[in-house]
Amino acid sequence: MSRHVAIVTDSTAYLPPRTMERHGITAVPLTVVLGDQALEEGAEISTRSLAQALQKRRPVTTSRPSPQLFADTYRKVAEAGATGIVSLHLSAELSGTYDAAVLAAREAPIPVRVVDTGMIAMALGFCALAAAEVAGAGGTVDEAVVAAEKRAAGTAAYFYVDTLDYLRRGGRIGAAQALFGSALAVKPLLQLEGGRIEPLEKVRTAAKAIARLEELVADRAGAAAVDIAVHHLAAPDRAAALAERLRERVPGLVDLHVSEVGAVIGAHTGPGLLGAVVSVRGGL
Repeated sequence: MSRHVAIVTDSTAYLPPRTMERHGITAVPLTVVLGDQALEEGAEISTRSLAQALQKRRPVTTSRPSPQLFADTYRKVAEAGATGIVSLHLSAELSGTYDAAVLAAREAPIPVRVVDTGMIAMALGFCALAAAEVAGAGGTVDEAVVAAEKRAAGTAAYFYVDTLDYLRRGGRIGAAQALFGSALAVKPLLQLEGGRIEPLEKVRTAAKAIARLEELVADRAGAAAVDIAVHHLAAPDRAAALAERLRERVPGLVDLHVSEVGAVIGAHTGPGLLGAVVSVRGGL
């Protein structure tokens, strides 16, 4: 067995399976509750099924992984030869996943550092990749944590949604904030700020909102070496078009990922989501 620092994250990082395998990253799944069925994200529910359920206004909720699931994961990773674990998770402001990981870490057979990245989607995924690169080069737990935290500091996430109703229903945005997007049928732009999803700007039409999203990402990237992820839910054409424009506009672009979000984020944003994550290589 190889002795190494292992990286654990959760399913909301939305890292491609081949990327996780290549870097030795393990993802613990969150749960989507569809009617009376509890389904693991990424394995038991597709984004297409989720989008159909939302469009039919079926009740959809989400829940964190159990501490026991984290405990089982940490044990398996230790049995595979890890001497330490860095466990990186979505913002504790949005989910109890971090708390469940902390509970499990206390009983783990090897040291576990649990980190609330304050991120979500590929904003979290980029943090996990940064930690995995350090761990893969023989770095310590502390060094991998520092790499993840630096990457988080240099990462921004912006989102366009057709409506704030799903976020309001899921408790991820307050009723007063939801009014932000209801007056005069404006289209809301959101950002990840302090681990929370916060309103950023109101734009009159979907086309103008998406153009503004592109501008925000390009401005944030500047001339730095950056990775970008474009996310969507049931909007592949919008995502592909945005990705192509960003490829042309961002001179320091290194990697560009385009993917549909999983069921957990999709349950809170609804179909039509278009998001963009820009992450400075090496952090700030």
